[in-house]
Amino acid sequence: MNKHFISIAASLGALSVALGAFAAHKLRDMVSPDAVAVFETGVRYQFYHVFALLLVGLLSEKFQNKWMIRAGNCFILGIILFSGSLYALTALKIADNTHLHYIGIITPIGGLSFIAGWLCLWRGINRSEGGK
Repeated sequence: MNKHFISIAASLGALSVALGAFAAHKLRDMVSPDAVAVFETGVRYQFYHVFALLLVGLLSEKFQNKWMIRAGNCFILGIILFSGSLYALTALKIADNTHLHYIGIITPIGGLSFIAGWLCLWRGINRSEGGK
């Protein structure tokens, strides 16, 4: 068991619930429905990958290799870059900032981090017992 990943997942899970509640109760009064949808996409993907990170934390005991660590790190990076960039886009819309396209460049990098995390998880599970 990797307590570090499980601890981070618990913190990010609590943050997901708080951000989702904010979107449902306050954000709708501040931005357009399209901007709310962008924010909610960030929350949804954060929550999905909180569960992925929990899975990595729990499976790390049985599959002790570098691929499991890489998977967890990719999921954390993906949450920061993908979900974080969507939150930032929404915040910039609230502030009526016109430099939105610069933040949008980060979102696909976060998506690639999620994909890499899933591939590393697959590799970590399928890695032979002898190899790290």
